[in-house]
Amino acid sequence: MFQLPILTEPLTGDPLAGLAVAPVPLAERKALPMSRREMQERGWDEVDIVFVTGDAYIDHPSFAMAILGRVLEAAGFRVGIVSQPDWQRVDDWQRFGQPRLFYAISAGNMDSMINHYTANKKVRNDDAYSPGGRIGMRPDRATLAYCQRARQAYKGVPVIAGGVEASLRRLAHYDYWSDKVRRSILLDAKADLVVFGMGEEAILEIARRLEAGESVKDLREMRGIAYALGASEAPPEDALTLPSYEEVVADKPTFAEATKMMHNETNPYNARRLVQYHDRQAIVCNPPRFPISEVAMDRIYGFPYTRLPHPSYTDPIPAFDMIKDSVTIMRGCFGGCTFCSITAHQGRVIQSRSHDSIVGEINEMAADPNFKGTISDIGGPTANMYQMTCTRPEVEAVCRRQSCVHPTICKLLGTDHGPLVQLMKDARETPGIKKVLVASGIRMDLARRSPEYMRDLTRYHVGGLLKVAPEHTDPNVLDLMRKPSGDDFEEFTEEFKKESKKAGKKQHIVPYFISSHPGSDLAAMIHLAVFLKQNGYQPDQVQDFIPAPMDVASAMYYTGIDPFTKKPVYIAKHLRDRKLQRALLQFFKPENYFEVRKALEQAKRTDLIGTGCDCLIPAQPPKEAITKRRKDANKRFRGEYVHTIPGGQKKKEKKKQSRHEPGPGYRPDSKKSQN
Repeated sequence: MFQLPILTEPLTGDPLAGLAVAPVPLAERKALPMSRREMQERGWDEVDIVFVTGDAYIDHPSFAMAILGRVLEAAGFRVGIVSQPDWQRVDDWQRFGQPRLFYAISAGNMDSMINHYTANKKVRNDDAYSPGGRIGMRPDRATLAYCQRARQAYKGVPVIAGGVEASLRRLAHYDYWSDKVRRSILLDAKADLVVFGMGEEAILEIARRLEAGESVKDLREMRGIAYALGASEAPPEDALTLPSYEEVVADKPTFAEATKMMHNETNPYNARRLVQYHDRQAIVCNPPRFPISEVAMDRIYGFPYTRLPHPSYTDPIPAFDMIKDSVTIMRGCFGGCTFCSITAHQGRVIQSRSHDSIVGEINEMAADPNFKGTISDIGGPTANMYQMTCTRPEVEAVCRRQSCVHPTICKLLGTDHGPLVQLMKDARETPGIKKVLVASGIRMDLARRSPEYMRDLTRYHVGGLLKVAPEHTDPNVLDLMRKPSGDDFEEFTEEFKKESKKAGKKQHIVPYFISSHPGSDLAAMIHLAVFLKQNGYQPDQVQDFIPAPMDVASAMYYTGIDPFTKKPVYIAKHLRDRKLQRALLQFFKPENYFEVRKALEQAKRTDLIGTGCDCLIPAQPPKEAITKRRKDANKRFRGEYVHTIPGGQKKKEKKKQSRHEPGPGYRPDSKKSQN
């Protein structure tokens, strides 16, 4: 047995101090190299780190590969970017030659399975992170394929995995697409380390220590990393032991308990090291890294980004078009919603940029001749948590509360909107700025605490429509989500309408809701549908719950148990049940008529069929519903019910799936996918 030393207090000073942030005119900035030719044009004969990503390379601080690449560049390291490589061949991993230090692997800004498949396990029709929105540009479970190719390219080069996919799959986890518990991604990807959470400080420390001659094993005491021990190695004796992989596979209550234990160890100020056995091999997960300072945040967002896709791309990239004129002011979220991965990945401690740093970026945007004058979003994971922190650091250091705002807002939470109100004022008054919009989610229970914020929000920062996410109306479902009560949404809406009227503006709320979340049965969804009807809401976009790895709600979905209360939870498990719930959210669409009717009959709520003011559908089906039903029947008759990627390969060809010729994709019910 042995014990690794681990940092127990935040570092004094700035770990990113000394990084070069020289002012470079926007027109003179260059993206990091994506080819050997670009590498040679910089006068390099090799690179130190090869960053492999499943996303198109966009040199904008909303994308991880841009931030991490610029951090390493500022520290003097040579970085090459391999974006969306052809995973069927090793050539792209050898593009720059052997990296001197390591491969940095990421599936991209999203888990690759969520990126590829809908809640109904059908292949998505587009990929926002690919040029032209094309699908098939990355494999399923991209981290596994990318790590394996890196191993093949150059033996002995360390392979470091990170990003959302690796981060949320670092321990045994439920995988929705294979409907089983999968083991740690470390064992399947055979990565040397997984960096979880936000990786700027970790990747820089890894590079510096490998540069100094240390081995990968020497890095095992680092915060924010997970690693696999050999079968003959014993784990650190100070670790908290989770139920083993075999135990969580065999028993659902044990899986629920393991989930609770993991989420209780997410506060970096008191989290313990975790260990989980997979047969005779142990996975060790160190405590998260401490939140980064305001100075470090300013430095990260002050690097000379081009704020553009790499010049090699000719097709537009949808994700870039959406965020190109946005400004990130903070990271982290203390909401702790059970269906959301933000808290698990970015942490619940809010890390904010300084006022001057944000205004400086806005001035830079305004000076760009291509900028149209409208900032599309000023926010982060949540728009109005800027500079909100616990007012009692000594209490925060021992707190294991899962949410600072549920079931009630903690009395120790600083909820002052003053710094944000001033920031928004200075942003909109910057010369060259016509409009500053808020498109990030707003925490409504916090917003209502600040009349000044509500007034300025409605008067200056809404472009006619404000998107909010009450998620549901059923009290039980909202409690399982860790969301405020439905009354909170209604009171916020009234306040929003009142302030809009004072400002002389006609503005509307656009609410987002989730169907099929754990706890949501037909009765709850019908209650929500009636609420929508009574309030005149007809949501254009709805979200069907997808169990993401490591989320608390995913554990509920798999086990039928609330991990924290151990009470049973209703689960809409079958796709047919999920289809009915989704249809209820859009009961007003004629094509959903028969699904809505079936749901109402099944729930014995036929009183909502007819011409009454609260009725969801008429007694007789509209023509559009009959036409759709006939088309669906014809498709089933012809065998077209299986979703395929356009241009997919034929079985006779027996060709390997390639990013150049995308095949039929992952099939959750195939034997191969169960391995």
